[in-house]
Amino acid sequence: MVFINTKLSDTMPINPIFNPSGDDRTENRSIWFGNTTNLMQLNDVRYSWAVGLYQQMRENFWVPQRLDITQDVTDYWNLTDDERYAYDGILSYLTFLDSVQTCNIPHIKSSVTAPEISLCMAEQVSQEGMHNQSYQYLIETIIPAERRSEVYDFWRTDKILKERCEFIAKLYQKYIDHPTAENYFVSLLADYLLEGLYFYNGFIYYYNLASRMLMPGSADIFKMINRDELSHVRLYQKLLPEAMQVFPHSLDMIYEMFDTAVKYECHWTNHIVGNNILGITETSTEQYTKYLANIRLKAIGLKPIYQDDKYNKSPYSHLERFSDTKKEAHTKANFFEATVTSYVMSSGVSGWDDI
Repeated sequence: MVFINTKLSDTMPINPIFNPSGDDRTENRSIWFGNTTNLMQLNDVRYSWAVGLYQQMRENFWVPQRLDITQDVTDYWNLTDDERYAYDGILSYLTFLDSVQTCNIPHIKSSVTAPEISLCMAEQVSQEGMHNQSYQYLIETIIPAERRSEVYDFWRTDKILKERCEFIAKLYQKYIDHPTAENYFVSLLADYLLEGLYFYNGFIYYYNLASRMLMPGSADIFKMINRDELSHVRLYQKLLPEAMQVFPHSLDMIYEMFDTAVKYECHWTNHIVGNNILGITETSTEQYTKYLANIRLKAIGLKPIYQDDKYNKSPYSHLERFSDTKKEAHTKANFFEATVTSYVMSSGVSGWDDI
């Protein structure tokens, strides 16, 4: 492996607002440690994949208030006590995930010296903010006023969720407190785990309800969030193989972080859902979470960590079709009607020169 010429104790450089002595020529660009002017010169880019990714992220634009959730207001009271408990708790958990990403990504972005990639991260932050607005829309519309504070504060009152949140946040805080090259890599990998692993048991729960004709509006909103999150997954799938050539790390550390993430995610999901929801069990949760971990590892060029054949397939393929995850996150239609495409602005743009 080729590592940067830096010590583990060295602080990661932060881009200046403007660097007149920088060199933005394509052949001299790099994702990190480049000599950028910090101007968005996008006429010629080194990482062409970022162009298409940014355009798709922009085309994914949607507004939560345009999705009809009126049926969900009634359906919420048709849920069992266990289903309502899981609905509220997962909503609180997902709010946390997108909240910390909104705060953390700018810290990662500040050391990125390729403007085309910096632009993707800026769009990611915007989308995370939209997701938090979506959660608020669900809480304020569906959940009765007297219960809303309980949802917002679920992480305060639920010990398991609080431990879950603190574990995730500490990985990010480690880099903020000690911004070394090694901790930067850990934060990048933690981003990938969040985007590629932590959301999906929650998504599956809402798709499960919708498959039983319950809370269809919520499923539509999470379908759109799901699509956004998969574009973030692709961003980190591109960044991490590059980072593994640049930053100090070990494969043992990567596998340990994955395995720990899986254990925490299963523990939380079994706590909030367990065996209490029709169509979801602790066994299927374990299989699905380890399946996700395996495909995320393979996507960055590493071997799967869980070798049993059952972890090579999803136990929720019947629900994944609702989210269109098999089609590279290009959601074609909403859960019951073909209306989501009305939120996609297809301009036929093929490159920066066409903008």
